[in-house]
Amino acid sequence: MEKIAFVFPGQGSQTVGMGQAMAMQNERAKRIFEKADETLGFSLSQVIFEGPQETLTLTTNAQPALLTTSIALLKGLEEAGIRPDYTAGHSLGEYSALVASGSLDFQDAVYAVRKRGEYMEEAVPSGEGTMAAILGMDRNALHVICQKVTEAGDSVQLANMNCPGQIVISGTVAGVHKAADMAKEAGAKRVLPLQVSGPFHSVLMKPAAEKFKTVLDGIQVKDAEIPVVVNVTAAPAADSATIREKLIEQLYSPVLWEDTVEKLITLGVGTFVEIGPGKVLSGLIRKVDRNVKTLPVQDPESLHAAVAALRGK
Repeated sequence: MEKIAFVFPGQGSQTVGMGQAMAMQNERAKRIFEKADETLGFSLSQVIFEGPQETLTLTTNAQPALLTTSIALLKGLEEAGIRPDYTAGHSLGEYSALVASGSLDFQDAVYAVRKRGEYMEEAVPSGEGTMAAILGMDRNALHVICQKVTEAGDSVQLANMNCPGQIVISGTVAGVHKAADMAKEAGAKRVLPLQVSGPFHSVLMKPAAEKFKTVLDGIQVKDAEIPVVVNVTAAPAADSATIREKLIEQLYSPVLWEDTVEKLITLGVGTFVEIGPGKVLSGLIRKVDRNVKTLPVQDPESLHAAVAALRGK
């Protein structure tokens, strides 16, 4: 029997107005936005629905905003009785996956990711760290380049293994620029600097991880009812101790998204339901394997279409 995975996007997918139609049409979805506002003590829903985009894009807002929107959309699938065999999320999306799997309570998760965003912003002074996407380069060759640059004194690491030929590097501004130049010389097709506020998923995030551990220590992490394929290892996890440990490591470790998709396919997943704004993950998944099915759920219309497709299985 072909299996289903629910996958959740990370930072960068946020858009003003996301989830608003769902909140207007579904009482359980509306309640999720209200719970986020209550938990955080300000109107996050107003920032999501009305913007401006610059305010929504701030890491401290974007992280809880994406989680809230994804979980509001998830409510529609749950009401339709659609249940996945596995969940996974890209970076921040892993928190949505853990809520969907029953490991984290939504209100604990929205509080945690707000704090996660704050600590990520604080870890490296503004303008000192950055990220860049390297296209058309072998992972191992790029890893060697990053090691050479880091050993020479400018920290840079592989941060996101998104799909074949798309790897994001992260580190100091000097480290990322030097590694990018060396990657071009070694045959990389393109280098795209990313508009980010810090060097996420690099060792420079270790101070954020130290602080964030105290936040996770203060909330309940339960064993997952549905296995979550985690970013750090691209392996399924269900016990609470492993989940906690991997959430801390995730802040300064690479996101193994390509490996995660491959693992899910190996586990028998043939349909990936992307729950949240945009279709970024659907695009990456198809680059890993064109034979799998991707269903985006980002508003009431796409929700109905996905439910019809899944019930038709």
